Amino acid sequence: MRSLYSESDHGRVVGTQNSEDYRDEWRRDYARLIHSVGFRRLQGKTQVFPGHEGDFFRNRLTHSLEVAQIAKSIAIRLNATHELFADPAQKLVPDLVEFAGMAHDLGHPPFGHNGEEALDECMRESFGGFEGNAQTFRILSRLEKKVTLTAPDDLRPFADEKDQRCGLNLTYRSLASILKYDSVIPIRSGDRPEDKRNEVVKGFYESDRQLVEKIKEKVLGEKYVGKFKVVECSIMDIADDIAYSTYDLEDVFKSGFLSPLDLFALDFAIYDNVVTTINKRLAKQYPEVSTRITVKDVHEILHDVFSELFTFGTEQIAILKNRKSTNEYKKMYFSVEAQQRSRLYAEDGYYRTAFTSNLVGAFIQGVEVQPNSVHPQLHNVRLDLKTFITVEVLKNITYEAVIRAPALQVVEYRGKDIIKKIYDAINEKGGDRLLPRDFREIYKNGDDLNKCRTVCDFIAGMTDRYAVEFYSRLFGANGMTMHKPL
Repeated sequence: MRSLYSESDHGRVVGTQNSEDYRDEWRRDYARLIHSVGFRRLQGKTQVFPGHEGDFFRNRLTHSLEVAQIAKSIAIRLNATHELFADPAQKLVPDLVEFAGMAHDLGHPPFGHNGEEALDECMRESFGGFEGNAQTFRILSRLEKKVTLTAPDDLRPFADEKDQRCGLNLTYRSLASILKYDSVIPIRSGDRPEDKRNEVVKGFYESDRQLVEKIKEKVLGEKYVGKFKVVECSIMDIADDIAYSTYDLEDVFKSGFLSPLDLFALDFAIYDNVVTTINKRLAKQYPEVSTRITVKDVHEILHDVFSELFTFGTEQIAILKNRKSTNEYKKMYFSVEAQQRSRLYAEDGYYRTAFTSNLVGAFIQGVEVQPNSVHPQLHNVRLDLKTFITVEVLKNITYEAVIRAPALQVVEYRGKDIIKKIYDAINEKGGDRLLPRDFREIYKNGDDLNKCRTVCDFIAGMTDRYAVEFYSRLFGANGMTMHKPL
């Protein structure tokens, strides 16, 4: 089997000499990310609850730190326990996996997924759309202010020859580690799949196609046609799901928005949506199995996760053994003991910490590997079937019951409106004067597509607070100032 890493992995668009024997290329990339503007701005972007709701709740920055830690733990465990990584030449680089976890959310715009939808609606008709993962790649490879192109024209990896920016000028393998979706987002909505024309399409931008092809060739050592997702990226993807399914739920319990027992008595439509989503993902990610879940399975998984709530009374134990219907779970909801224990998740930090810690540990134990004998760089790391379903239940219950709840949707809808109005204002004749100087210079040198992409880059980089403030300065009755910089 080929080595998991090669010398070409270490290459960069602009070649630079590493004179530091004590620090390898992966640590250099890690350092560049940590010191980048885009990474700092994640502290002002919403994870589940807006930052102004409380200091306890996670934001995109703390979420990224947690994903990075989980991802690195998975890599360390696989190196220590899996026969595929026993040979020193085949071992994973934990620092590179950690980098992928730290960087994976850089492209998220303000106001969560509604912000992503707003920018895609502004850009999808004729300007290449918007998508968070594509924006992450664009930030790292082009927008961050670190290196500009100095190589000869025949080495230019960009479609737009006027654009000399190379972002953080990361190694090809580091850039590969955040390429989650190996497909180009069409420039025009009419070229999207018919069922995707009115929703966000996953992938990377057309303007990055040449660089992505170069990354594939450098990482695999040859021209490649087929699904491209490096092992570090698949580990990061799992870590992201684990973090969503545990730490986001911890925030929900702390907020008092829901308690564990509430999860057993939600609207039936929520369970139906959860089941539909999970079964679609099962068909896509586990095509070799016919397993599909039902609402009853969702309740049984919730019971297994929160079993300590119900460890009392012969009547309740008999109900749990039978597990006949949702109504029996609702009977348990009214147990005084169960409600008292459920409240601990909101009121007792030790309780919550132990709960999430145990879950994360259990989920990491559920990691498995699908080997790729031709290209070990493309080993697929995933969760075993049982663990996957448990993670998906918790993740999608949180999404359907909390993120899609009216209280949060009202906030996100307002954010969507703010983003669209800022975009329209800057795109009006003379509106580019609202841009900071560096964005304005790039805007002036672009064609219509690149002008719109520049406006989109500016808005996507905003924090939630800055977007509200910018909107207020344009349209609000207060916040008028000529001294505060853009």
